Amino acid sequence: MFYSRRSTSASLPSQSFWGKFKKKDKESEFRERQAQMALARQRLLTLAYEDMETVRVLPNSFPELEAVARDWTKPPPDAIFGLRVPVEFASLHASRLVSGPYIYLTGEDSYQIAIMGVQGLRVEIVSDAPPPPDEPPPPPPPPVTEMPATFNLELVPGQHVVLETTVASADDVDMARMEDGTVVDGQFWGKLNIVHDGDTHTVDFTGTRIVNPDVPPDMLFDSRVMSKLTTAAKPSSVKCHLSILSPAQQYCDVILSVNPLWRLELTWPPAQPVNETKVKYFLRVHPGGALEHFESEMVTTSLYYEAVPDPAMVDPNDFIAPRNGYAMSFRDFVPHLMSVLDQLGMSMHARTNFINNNISAFSAHKNIAYRFLSPSKIAAAIDISVTSDPCVFTRLFLIFRGLSDDDVGLFAGAGEKEANSVNWREIVGWSENSKDTTQFRLLETSVFEVS
Repeated sequence: MFYSRRSTSASLPSQSFWGKFKKKDKESEFRERQAQMALARQRLLTLAYEDMETVRVLPNSFPELEAVARDWTKPPPDAIFGLRVPVEFASLHASRLVSGPYIYLTGEDSYQIAIMGVQGLRVEIVSDAPPPPDEPPPPPPPPVTEMPATFNLELVPGQHVVLETTVASADDVDMARMEDGTVVDGQFWGKLNIVHDGDTHTVDFTGTRIVNPDVPPDMLFDSRVMSKLTTAAKPSSVKCHLSILSPAQQYCDVILSVNPLWRLELTWPPAQPVNETKVKYFLRVHPGGALEHFESEMVTTSLYYEAVPDPAMVDPNDFIAPRNGYAMSFRDFVPHLMSVLDQLGMSMHARTNFINNNISAFSAHKNIAYRFLSPSKIAAAIDISVTSDPCVFTRLFLIFRGLSDDDVGLFAGAGEKEANSVNWREIVGWSENSKDTTQFRLLETSVFEVS
């Protein structure tokens, strides 16, 4: 037998018993623990209350979950407060033990069972508390009772003097607000009249606000430019055509009454004013549609008038929305509108006139959203009464607005296909009597573009 003086540890296990004799320092253990935590996937929590949601890190215990939920909703002390998990978001073990759609969390046990093996959890808050409050509005700015003023005065042609002074308000009135409380902010250009009458000095300023702060000081406003800007900012009006079809020649009065939030801008032929919100026509109606207006001694086939609503009440997104309107491209809109007007009993001549009178406004938009108003909504704005009984009313009030390509996506479920399936006759209150030539009939077509 041979014996070697050298020994080896190759036959000894390297990672089991002998490895225990290695000395591990605390720093290496900490690094190893940090690496394991970095590799571990962080679980997230979705809190939902009514139509609001928020995302948080999933707590480890039920008390921590309840604290996070209460901190977000801030319910009153006496409010009902509960937590539940939809079964499709809970663990497989927990969802198999319940037959309903939710697992209600009542303590630590139900919470741990619900999160067992899941990477994320959705918890719905059941409470009668109000939604989380919004941020409080900022406090109003302090009143302005003094402000610096600089005046450039031309004493004689070519000689200018700069006067720097301080303007103070009388009786500590806030100079930053108007009589109705509106805040006045910005730079103004205008005309300043300084009147000297003995020891009495008065200053009268009339001007226009400049929105751009980088306006050069030598720029002046032309009154004609300002009048054009005022015209451009004028709200759009409702354009109405009123036709009357009578089976025999007769006299009648047509009375237009507008809501106080509306204003009649134009009537043709000129109507006789009754009061601030009412005008009247005295007509002789002929079979075939001819209307004799005695005051202007004119014969026409329809009455024309325009009404303007209060700009504060016009919200395009509220007037025409996916819940009450339909949207499509301009190319599809015109043929579709012709088909709708045909359903509503309009003759080919009347449909053609309607499209031709408004094609310029329609073609200004790549996409169009529209709706027809019901008779009750039309009467709430502009009411019509006729001294002829019975009378068949057909009032078609079209509201439309232009849409960008991005806004069309909001009408994904309210396009041309859905508009074709709508019973427009029911919406506008169309009656078969509107085709009866033995009836006294009134047809009004109105168009209103909101922008």
